[in-house]
Amino acid sequence: MKKYIDIESWPRKAQYKLFKQMDYPHFNICANLDITKTYSYIKNNEIPFFKAMVFLTSKVVNNIPEFRYRIQGEKIAEYNITHPSFTIMTKPEVFSFCTVDYTGDFHCFNNKVEEKKVLLNGNVDVEDEPNRDDLIFITSIPWISFTSVTHPIHLSPTDSIPRISWGKFFKDNGELKLPFSVQVNHALMDGFHVGKYFEELQEALNKPGESL
Repeated sequence: MKKYIDIESWPRKAQYKLFKQMDYPHFNICANLDITKTYSYIKNNEIPFFKAMVFLTSKVVNNIPEFRYRIQGEKIAEYNITHPSFTIMTKPEVFSFCTVDYTGDFHCFNNKVEEKKVLLNGNVDVEDEPNRDDLIFITSIPWISFTSVTHPIHLSPTDSIPRISWGKFFKDNGELKLPFSVQVNHALMDGFHVGKYFEELQEALNKPGESL
């Protein structure tokens, strides 16, 4: 389900028109998240770290309207819900896309991921679903504690699907820190909205018993 934004009465009308005309309207913010409590929780409960992060990442995305906006021609659609499309290893050193319908129940979501992995059966799927943009693209780079990262995007037509990634976690003064990146289209949101995303995700990571 989706609805369309009334651009003429939208408070960000001027910013939208400014950034929409740019050749490269995307921006990316990287920061370290504190995953100390979440990591301890998932270890004690035998929950895979990657699936926990995909779930929490998707949960917060769906809490913030701007992350559910998509540019469709001359219109802006707002989806009621968006779904994670993430990378998984299906063969040695070869990744595949894996798209799963989001649900707010982690155990149900976990089962959906396992079912999709069985369907892939080790095969590689890197084809996008035609005309589908109710997605959030997610990947991890667990070999590198990066400080910046960029993602490939379409420039024509303008790509408006957010990209989210995280790297190798590391210890810092007794805490576990996770490099985390959010790349979005500036025509649809500003640093304020990405900052809100980081804040809400950190809150979820601080309360894993409630969030998962």
